[in-house]
Amino acid sequence: MTTLTGKRILVTHAEEFMGPAIFKKLTEKGAEVIASTEPLIEAEAPEHLIQSCGQVDILVANLSIKAPTTPATDIQDDEWRDTFARLVDPLPRLCKAVLPQMIERQAGKIIVVGSAAALRGMKRTATYSAARGAQLAYTQALGVEVARHNIQVNAIAQNFVDNPTYFPPEIQADERFQARLQREVPLGRLVSAEEDVEFIAYLCSEAANCFVGQVFPVCGGWVTR
Repeated sequence: MTTLTGKRILVTHAEEFMGPAIFKKLTEKGAEVIASTEPLIEAEAPEHLIQSCGQVDILVANLSIKAPTTPATDIQDDEWRDTFARLVDPLPRLCKAVLPQMIERQAGKIIVVGSAAALRGMKRTATYSAARGAQLAYTQALGVEVARHNIQVNAIAQNFVDNPTYFPPEIQADERFQARLQREVPLGRLVSAEEDVEFIAYLCSEAANCFVGQVFPVCGGWVTR
């Protein structure tokens, strides 16, 4: 059984996306979880957050926004800049701030909770998919760079996972959405939040020390159909 007893874990955007489920699961596993609800938009905010937390053994970078659905020909610069400011810019700032203490201890983990929208094309998601793709590319590059310090950086690329940000109850109750699940997702249903965060907890554990800069799709087979 995965145990995280004694680990101090920082979860960002803890009230959004997978944040509530992650907090509950990691706490159940024995971790001391620091749940941050800061938007982290200001350039100095990530560093201030890390400094205020003290020791951070594991960073779970859970970042989300309501996904824009503008046709590519209508995307304005403001949408592009805002999406990257919320999803992409905080990630390297958080990592830059937390890595020195992890390198000093020669131990640490960073888990990025991203999206499979970066792995398979979808109409009217150019801005969002590009931002999520940047997260995954950064994860892969950073992972191989810091692996020699016994720091593991990996990402979840998820879609069709039960969460209040992208699949609220009213969406799930819609017959058209249920038909879409049957049509597009081999699993035939949403991946449960419990299934998703159990895997995130595993990646936080010592049992996952062998994974370096990897992106794990969690999407009920959506990217492979």
